[in-house]
Amino acid sequence: METATILSHVDHTLLKPEATWDQIKTLCDEAMEFGCATVCIPPSYVKRAAEYVQGNLKICTVIGFPNGYNTMAAKIFETKDAVENGASEIDMVINLGWVKDRNWKDLAQEIAGVKAACLGRPLKVIIETCLLSDMEKIKLCQLVAKEGADYLKTSTGGATREDVALLRENLPKQVKLKASGGIRTLADGEAYLALGADRLGASALVGEARKQG
Repeated sequence: METATILSHVDHTLLKPEATWDQIKTLCDEAMEFGCATVCIPPSYVKRAAEYVQGNLKICTVIGFPNGYNTMAAKIFETKDAVENGASEIDMVINLGWVKDRNWKDLAQEIAGVKAACLGRPLKVIIETCLLSDMEKIKLCQLVAKEGADYLKTSTGGATREDVALLRENLPKQVKLKASGGIRTLADGEAYLALGADRLGASALVGEARKQG
């Protein structure tokens, strides 16, 4: 697979709490140079980044990050704020305690509420696969699809090839899949795309591409 093809699926990511504007600006410059799908950045930088890229790059941000246990109302407010500030895509961490409680009703309401607040922008639902059983992952595939989310995302910090294969098998075709965390080489990226991922959350792949010249 061509390097440019791999990078076109990448959400070029910087979510460290100490991230500075100069680092975010560099991230945007790199994403535009290498043709990435988006940059994925903290909510506090969305407005400035959107103004900086002037429509030449999509801006993704995170809601309920990283733990997902914010109230539903807080997540909906965060989403509305991000959209008003210029976010093009939303990645939202679900309430994992509700998953463990089998509280599917509130989870469904949360996904639907955040999706509505996106005002037509793509919503990626982060389910933290590393903390879930296979049964829980399969149930969430069904729930995310039913509530109209655009993507299911593996995690904030670690994707596995086994999880990507399982999720893709249990998602309907219209729901896309984002693999995120631990994708450090272009070969990793190609492997996840081959397994059925549509988007890659990664911070290292642009640097790998630059090394190749």
